[in-house]
Amino acid sequence: MQPMAMSKKSLFEPFEVDLSVVCKALGHPARIKILKILLAKNDQTCQEIVDKLPLSQSTVSQHLSELRNAQLIKGTNHKTSVIYSVDKEYLAKSQKMLGDLFYAHILNVKQTTLF
Repeated sequence: MQPMAMSKKSLFEPFEVDLSVVCKALGHPARIKILKILLAKNDQTCQEIVDKLPLSQSTVSQHLSELRNAQLIKGTNHKTSVIYSVDKEYLAKSQKMLGDLFYAHILNVKQTTLF
């Protein structure tokens, strides 16, 4: 019997894993557009989002699922629909993670070029 495979993600820091999930979720223009739609007007159903995109309902649902898995949006059950909204707390955390990754590098580059 073969030993169970270890997840490669366990070899990385939690920060790196979390940031990779966010970046993967942002890796499709439709998901970026959905975030922009929800940031402009929070609390929308899938159908309201579909009405603003040139995509089918099933495709939008898949994209919403990816964004939920990355914790960038939340879904709240309301009668027979799900109301989607941006998880502003996690969005702020994601922004900080991206800033920490890139800003630290920019500071190091500027410091080394000044001296």
